[in-house]
Amino acid sequence: MPFSSISSLDDAAIAAALGDSARRFSIRSIAECDSTNSRLMDEAPRPDGRVAVLVCDRQTAGRGRRGRHWLSAPGASLTFSLRWCFAPDSPAPAGLSLVAGLAVARALEAAGLEAVQLKWPNDVLAMGRKLAGILVELAVSGETGLHAVIGVGINLEPPVDAALVDGRAIAAVSEFLSPVPSREQMLAGLLVHFEQMLDTYGSAGFVAFRGAWEQRNAHAGLPVRVGDEAASTDGVCLGVDDDGALRLDTGNGERRVVAGDVSLRPLV
Repeated sequence: MPFSSISSLDDAAIAAALGDSARRFSIRSIAECDSTNSRLMDEAPRPDGRVAVLVCDRQTAGRGRRGRHWLSAPGASLTFSLRWCFAPDSPAPAGLSLVAGLAVARALEAAGLEAVQLKWPNDVLAMGRKLAGILVELAVSGETGLHAVIGVGINLEPPVDAALVDGRAIAAVSEFLSPVPSREQMLAGLLVHFEQMLDTYGSAGFVAFRGAWEQRNAHAGLPVRVGDEAASTDGVCLGVDDDGALRLDTGNGERRVVAGDVSLRPLV
């Protein structure tokens, strides 16, 4: 599917909001595509070293974890992907989806949204409801080495047709902030936080952010169920380890769960 090129986003306003950080990014805003993550995954990294960002008014096949679709409507959400290239010979990144979620949380907090929480491994919550989601995909290029495409979807307005989507309670920024910052302002704030945090992450790893993530852990000390369609484990959420793995007290000892194609949900 080709790009639909006429976007409602103001590229000049994005650059102005980024200030000095604008030189670090190469930003394209488009009206419609299938998936911003898919588009960036299909492209080669930029030879000039700038961080490629693709932001879209409407995604027709936006993707989340475990094959879920991310609903995206013009003006009602902010959906974008960025490509981050790691230093040569870097190990496979651990806890990257948690760092991405924390970057989104901090940007929302800086915009004035209080009581933001994080759900392991990659959801951002407000009042226990999903406000934003993260999708991280890794790839290797012969020229630039290991890189990650990080997709972000944030609900600015509630879904029109239902409060529940695929059984998940959905929140929106407009419920907590009035007026809602422009999408240009929000995108710039998010990119600045990603720039700062991913630079640190590249040198220090997830351990540098473990404490900040734990402070926002939505399920700390609560009974949860972790697993997939084939098997699951119940226990009390103890937090996360230095590599971002979930620590679970099963009653028969502690178990580490590495973020993969598994989900976490509270037990009530």
